[in-house]
Amino acid sequence: MRFLPTLLAASLMLATGAASAADTSTVIPAAAVQTATQLRDKAMADDTGYKIVASLTTEVGPRIAGGPADQRGRDWAIAKFKELGFDKVYTEPVTYPLWERRSEHGAIVAPFPQPLMLTALGYSAGTPKGGLTAEVVKFDSLDALKKASADAVKGKIVYIGFRMTRQKDGHDYGMGSAIRTQGPVIASKLGAAGYLLRSAGTDEHSRTPHTGVTGFTDPKQAIPAAALSNPDADQLERILAYGKPVSVKLDLDVGFNGSYTGANVIGEITGKKYPDQVVAIGGHLDSWDPGTGAIDDGAGVAIAMAAGKLIRDLPQRPDRTIRVIAFANEEMGLWGGRAYADKHAPDTVKHQLGTESDFGSGRVWRMSASVKPGAIGAIEQMAKVLAPIGVAYDAKRPGGGGSDLSQMHAKGMAALSLTQDGTYYFDYHHNANDTLDKIDPRDMAQNVAVYAAFSYMAAQAQGDFGSAPGAFSKDGAAE
Repeated sequence: MRFLPTLLAASLMLATGAASAADTSTVIPAAAVQTATQLRDKAMADDTGYKIVASLTTEVGPRIAGGPADQRGRDWAIAKFKELGFDKVYTEPVTYPLWERRSEHGAIVAPFPQPLMLTALGYSAGTPKGGLTAEVVKFDSLDALKKASADAVKGKIVYIGFRMTRQKDGHDYGMGSAIRTQGPVIASKLGAAGYLLRSAGTDEHSRTPHTGVTGFTDPKQAIPAAALSNPDADQLERILAYGKPVSVKLDLDVGFNGSYTGANVIGEITGKKYPDQVVAIGGHLDSWDPGTGAIDDGAGVAIAMAAGKLIRDLPQRPDRTIRVIAFANEEMGLWGGRAYADKHAPDTVKHQLGTESDFGSGRVWRMSASVKPGAIGAIEQMAKVLAPIGVAYDAKRPGGGGSDLSQMHAKGMAALSLTQDGTYYFDYHHNANDTLDKIDPRDMAQNVAVYAAFSYMAAQAQGDFGSAPGAFSKDGAAE
C-alpha cells in the first residue's frame, strides 16, 4: 500500500486546483463590454419587445393555465421563436392540477342587501348549487386569524381587509399575497364556510377585483374563497361597523377538474464556443383570465424574446447559449419553474447566470446579484453599462432570479434580480385591467436593453459566476 501517499498527494492537488478555479476572478472582455453598450443603445430605440407583447395579447389574449387558450399560447410562442430566428425551439412538459372558473357572484344579504363585485381565487372550492349564505366574521390581520378559536370561525365566512399601498418595489404585496394564500387554508382548518379578502391590489376607485391563487393543495380541504374590489371591501367594512350581523351569499361555480399537461416553451441562440453553457432568461406564458395578461406576464416573455433576438442579430453568435424560457403555469404555483428546475438540476453548473422578468414593464431601476465573490467584478462591469439607462447596482442585496427561475437559483444557479418600477403595477395585477394599454413602449425598450446587455456580457465572460449544486443555499433572496 505504498502508493497511498501518492494518491493522497494527487487528491490534494486536484482539490487545490478545483478551489483555485472556483476562486478565479471572472472578467468581461473590453470588446464584449463595447458590444453590450451598442446592444443597449440599439435596444433603447427598438420596438421589438412591444410588438411581441402586442402580438401575444391580441392574437391569444388571456391564458389561464389549462384553459382554452393554453395550447394556442404555446403554439404562438413556438411560432414567434421561429419567426425571430432562434436556432433551436422546443418544449418540455409540465403537469399540474386543472382548476376552472365558470361563473362567480356575490352579494350582501343582510342587513343592507346589495351586490358585491368579487372574483374567485385559484384552487377555491365551488359553492353548493344555489350558493352559500353565511355570517361574516372580520379579522384585522392574518396573525389575528391564526390566533382565532374554532368557535369564532366555524360555519362563517372569514374576511380580512388588509389594504395595500403603492410602493416602487411593491413590498406590500408580501403581506397581501400571504393573506390570499395562507388565509383560506387557516380558515378552512378552523371550520370556516368560506373566505373573503380585500383584493391584493392598489387601485382605489375601480370595482375590479384582483384574482390570484390560494394555498390549497388538497381539493378536499378547499373552501369557497374570493377577493373583493377595494370599493366593495370598503362597503362591507362600513356595514360591519354598524355592529349588526352581516350575511353574505357566495355563488361560485369553480373548482378542480383532474390534471392537465402543458409545457414550457424554450428558444435558444446557440453559443459558438460553449454551446452547453447557458444564460437563462424568460417570463411566464400563462396569465389570469380577467385581463389579457399584458403586464403579467406577456411583458416578461416579450422582453426576453426581444433581448434574444437582438443578440441573435449580431454578426457573430455569443460564446454561450442564450436560453429564453416561456414558463407554464406560474400563477397557480410555479409549476413551470419547478418542472424546469427538477429537470435541469443536474446541469446547474452549466447555467452561467439567470433571471426572469415578472413584474410588469416599468423601467428597471435596481440590479442585485448572487454570484461567487470572484464574479462581483464582472457584475460591476455590467452595472457600469446599465447605469446610463437608470439602473443602480445594490451590492448589499442578493439576487433571486425572478419567480420561476428562483427555483433554479435554489438548486445553485447564480442569479440576478432586476427590479422594475412597480409603483402602479398592483393597480392592474391579476385583474381585468391588465391590458396592452398599460405598457409604455419606451419603458419596454429600456427593459429589453437591460436584458440584452447583461445577457450578452454574461455569455462572453471569461470565467463563471459560481453556479454549482447548493451554491446559494444560504442566500435568502426574496423576490
